[in-house]
Amino acid sequence: MSALPTTGADAPVAKRLSTLDRFLPVWIIAAMVVGLLAGRLIPGLGSALDAIAVDGVSLPIALGLLIMMYPVLAKVRYDRLGTVTGDRRLLISSLVLNWVFGPLLMFALAWLLLPDLPEYRTGLIIVGLARCIAMVVIWNDLACGDREAAAVLVAINSVFQVIAFAGLGWFYLSVLPGWLGLPQADLDVSAWQIAKSVLIFLGIPLVAGYLTRRFGEKAKGRTWYEETFVPRVGPFALYGLLFTIVVLFALQGDAVTSRPLDVARIALPLLAYFAIMWFGSLALARAVGLGYERSATLAFTAAGNNFELAIAVAIATFGVTSGQALAGVVGPLIEVPVLVALVYVSLAARRRWTSRAGRPDLEELS
Repeated sequence: MSALPTTGADAPVAKRLSTLDRFLPVWIIAAMVVGLLAGRLIPGLGSALDAIAVDGVSLPIALGLLIMMYPVLAKVRYDRLGTVTGDRRLLISSLVLNWVFGPLLMFALAWLLLPDLPEYRTGLIIVGLARCIAMVVIWNDLACGDREAAAVLVAINSVFQVIAFAGLGWFYLSVLPGWLGLPQADLDVSAWQIAKSVLIFLGIPLVAGYLTRRFGEKAKGRTWYEETFVPRVGPFALYGLLFTIVVLFALQGDAVTSRPLDVARIALPLLAYFAIMWFGSLALARAVGLGYERSATLAFTAAGNNFELAIAVAIATFGVTSGQALAGVVGPLIEVPVLVALVYVSLAARRRWTSRAGRPDLEELS
């Protein structure tokens, strides 16, 4: 994926995007349609794709996500990570949004909008507990967010995910409903299952990206790496994204198309969740004085979810045909188009972003 140029900030957003990125919504819609049609029209395709797994990890989805994440993480300037870890405003805001506000918001929306559908409600709460890890790096990169900040926030939230996911699942599905006099549910998930998701979907591309930059710059210099290598591998992020979308829709195409009303009911709290998290995070970032790049990064890392983990946990605990699993699957199906739309909202906001002094924040736009 290409980044926007640092000049011509007043030009229309679409004209400053590459041709590949400019038509991203078209490619994504086409991938959704292809996946749905393939899953619906090719007998046994969903079962065949689902069977290609190792220790519960879908190899087709893993392949797509690794191809998607590697180019973005290869762009990260790892020598600049120290400037991110020193920004307490960013780190504290991210932890609060991801581990306090996000799960609580999804819990409230699930109970408010799905009081009569306990399986879907539980599935959505699990989605809310599975914080950012994979696709968020794509949305952040497209929105010209801070790549180094995204890498740090995703890594930190992944560590918290390993530590806190099971405990928060117990709290939001059993303890808190019990306090409120509501029906309770159980969540059987191991720390290894969560750590495995983090190691595969973040650890592998992160190490690969770091080693590529280190040895690439050492061999041919930063100028060659930034101006020759990165543009060559960048488009593969989009290819991996589209492949992942096709596989996801093919796997669940029959369930999605055969229960459209259920999908619509599940989609409603998800739409509210993504909108509240993204706009709320952007407002918080502006309030604490972050520039555009880190504000965009905070917004996308707070709104994005680790759908691979949510789906895996729902299937392992409740079964592949359960309502909880369907809710987990609908999560990324709604998240993808919504966050793509928010990328364009973010790019439009970038043009008008000003510092507290009332002038363009040139440091953040550079």
